[in-house]
Amino acid sequence: MNIMGCDLHTRYQVVAWIEEETGEIKTRRLEHENGEARAFYTGWPRGARVGIEATFPALWFERLLAECGHELWVGDAAQIRAQVVRQQKTDTRDAEHMLDLLRTDRFPRIWVPSLAERDVRQLLVHRMKLVRTRTMMKNQLHALAMSQGVCRKSKLWSVKGRAELEGLALLPWTSRRRKELLQLLDQVEAAIRPLDEAVAQEAQARAEAVRLMTHPGVGPVVSLAYVLTVGRVERFPNSRKLVSYLGLNPREHSSGGRQRLGAISKQGNSMMRWLLVEAAQTAARLDPELRRAYLRLKFRRVSGVAKVAIARRLAVRLYWMLRARVDYAQLVRMSGSPSSAVVPPQQEGSRV
Repeated sequence: MNIMGCDLHTRYQVVAWIEEETGEIKTRRLEHENGEARAFYTGWPRGARVGIEATFPALWFERLLAECGHELWVGDAAQIRAQVVRQQKTDTRDAEHMLDLLRTDRFPRIWVPSLAERDVRQLLVHRMKLVRTRTMMKNQLHALAMSQGVCRKSKLWSVKGRAELEGLALLPWTSRRRKELLQLLDQVEAAIRPLDEAVAQEAQARAEAVRLMTHPGVGPVVSLAYVLTVGRVERFPNSRKLVSYLGLNPREHSSGGRQRLGAISKQGNSMMRWLLVEAAQTAARLDPELRRAYLRLKFRRVSGVAKVAIARRLAVRLYWMLRARVDYAQLVRMSGSPSSAVVPPQQEGSRV
């Protein structure tokens, strides 16, 4: 099988391969816009294996290789870079390094979701961006109201609060800012509503997401994002691997018998961490055991640390709900209490 290492960029790429007749490693720079890359892969014998590192979403490149009959492998960028010995970094060296990893069976291939799953992820990302934009505009309007001595908190967005906000006597430019912010807020809220309906439909179409929604505080957005982010739950032998995958595990620098733990690594999907923290706050209000754990951690540390810790516990619960194929009520009955809603100790090294 022909193998190629590819250092992919937005406008060009550098490929490295081994010449079959001479055994020589050859490299070439291919431009994208002039069709040079397409002509190269079209003329290459079908069945080649091309390795790239995880980078920007290059769906066009994936489609191109599929049309040409080649196989694409995506590797962990951090692990690929960690295996580089030399201190010099160039595009040619990167392509040759990936070729060497493929040739010696050391290429750190990662799981890649299907095109349909990635498209649904875009739905979640788009909704998240609009929700954050809505929050930003609400904060600005709330600041305008407070500057006039009106502090209604969440009641500001009721019918009565909105009328009070629109009736404030403001200076000309401040009044224009209020008017345009309200108009943008209405437009964003109108755009979010159909996205919420689409997310609910996608979540109902997946049995795993429906199962996760039985947990208090977990709705269609969190359950769907969790299922699409985790993929096949059997990929993770235990919950610690999943927690590390999501970036909720602490950084550690231990040596000489002394353990040093820091903040969470944040090496996983940032959107999934944000959603878990949001869901954890709701779950802590609805679940007695999570509420007690949250209040205890908040008293000992700070609220931010407590929220992240509950998000970690929630991620572990959802993991075992998928792994054991049970809903929340069944998991509670199996473990005896919601706080220990994980598998027995012989299956899991430690409870989180």
